[in-house]
Amino acid sequence: MKKALEPLILGWRVPDLRARMLFVLSAIVLYVCVLHIPIPNVNHDQLTKLFESSAGILDFIDIFGGGALRKLSILALGIMPYITSSIIFQILTIAFPYFKELQQEGEYGRRKMAQWTRWAAIGLTLVQAVIATRAFQSPAFGILPSTPSAFLQSVMALTAGTMFLLWLGEQITSRGIGNGISFIIFAGIVARLPQSMGELVSAGATIQLILLLAVFVGTIYAVITVVQGERRIPVRYAPRQAGQRMVQGQKSYLPLKLAAANVIPIIFAVSIVLFPGQIATWYLKAHQTDTVKSGLVNFAEFIQNQFNPHAWVASICYAALVMAFTYFYTAVIFDVRDLSDNLKRYGGQIQGYAPGRPTEQYINKVLTRITFVGGVFLSTLALMQWWSPTILQLPQTSSSGGSLLVGGTSLLIVVGVALEIMQNLDQQLKMRQYEGFAKGAGKGRL
Repeated sequence: MKKALEPLILGWRVPDLRARMLFVLSAIVLYVCVLHIPIPNVNHDQLTKLFESSAGILDFIDIFGGGALRKLSILALGIMPYITSSIIFQILTIAFPYFKELQQEGEYGRRKMAQWTRWAAIGLTLVQAVIATRAFQSPAFGILPSTPSAFLQSVMALTAGTMFLLWLGEQITSRGIGNGISFIIFAGIVARLPQSMGELVSAGATIQLILLLAVFVGTIYAVITVVQGERRIPVRYAPRQAGQRMVQGQKSYLPLKLAAANVIPIIFAVSIVLFPGQIATWYLKAHQTDTVKSGLVNFAEFIQNQFNPHAWVASICYAALVMAFTYFYTAVIFDVRDLSDNLKRYGGQIQGYAPGRPTEQYINKVLTRITFVGGVFLSTLALMQWWSPTILQLPQTSSSGGSLLVGGTSLLIVVGVALEIMQNLDQQLKMRQYEGFAKGAGKGRL
C-alpha cells in the first residue's frame, strides 16, 4: 500500500507538483459545488416519481454523473456528449483517410481534431438538451413548466453545464495531473460513495455492508490485475548504421493490453440495452390513465419487464453487447496494419514471423485471444453492477440508488483513473530527477 502511494507522497514534497495537486483538489471542490445548482423551475416531486418508476435505469445512468440527473442539476447531461464526440472522431479516422492523415500531421493535426471534437460536442449537447427539456415538459412527466421561457432556460442551463465541464477538464489536463475528463468522471463516482454507504448503514444493513466491503476489495484487486495486465510480444531490431558506427541490434517487446478498450464497451452496451426499457417506461407513463389496455401498452409492459437491470433477457443482451463492443473498440484503437508497417520500417521483427503480412496476422491472432479474455472480464464487471444488489440482498435505497455503486463498472473507472494518476506522478518525478541530475552534471563540468 505504501509503495502504491509513494508517488503521491513524493510528489507532495515537490513544490510544482504540490501546486498541481492543490489545483486538482480545488477543481473537484468547484465541480461538487456546481453539481448542486439545479435547473430553474424544477418540480422535484415529479422528478422523484420519475426515478421511482424507472426500475433503477435512471439511477444506473446517473452513476457516471455524480447524481446530477437525480437533482436535475445544470450538469445533468454530464461529460457524455464529449465522450460520444471523441468516439465518433476515432471511428472517422478509420473510415476516412482524410481524418487519419490529419491525425498523423503532428501537433497541428491533433489541435485541429481536438477543436472539431469540441464543436461536435457542443452540437450533441444542444440536441440532447432540447430532447431532455421537451421530455421533462411533457404532460406525462410535468417536471418543468410548458412555457417557452422555461424551455429556453433549461436548454441554456444544460448546455452551459456541459461546456463548464469541458472547460474544467481542459484546465485539469493543462494545470493539474492526468486527464481532466477522466478526473471529472472519477470525482462524480467518488462523490456518491459516502452517501451510498451511509444509506446502507441507516437501513441497518450491517452484514450486507461487511459483504460489500469484501466485494470491494476483491473487485479492486481483480481490476488492478486486469488493467495492468498485458501480453508482451518479443521484438528484435536489426543492427543499423548511426553516423560512423554500427549500432547493435536491440531486444524489446510489443505490449498488448488485456483490457485496452477499458470502460467504453460497457458505456456503449448499457446505452443500447437500457434504451428500450426507458422508452417503454415513458410510454406507459403517458398512457397510465387509459381505461382499456391496447396491444402497444401490453407490448410496452413486456419490454419494461424484460429490459430492466434485474431481468435475464437484458442481462444476456448486455453481456453479448459488451463482448461485441470490446472487439469493435479494440479494432478502433489498434491499427494492426500500421503496427506491422512501423515495425518493418524501423527494422523490428517478431521472431519466427517475416515482416509484413505474416507479422500482421500473428499480432491479429494474439490480439483476438487477449481481447476475448478482456471482453469476458468486462462482461462480468458489467453484470456485477446489475446483479450484486440482488445477490448481496442490499436494500433498494430511495435517495440515490447507491446500491448500484457496488458493481465493477464504477470501480473500473475509479481504479483506472487512480492508476493513471499514480503513473503520471511517477513519470513527472522521474523527469524532475533527470533534470536535476543533468543540471548537477553541467555544474560539475563547468
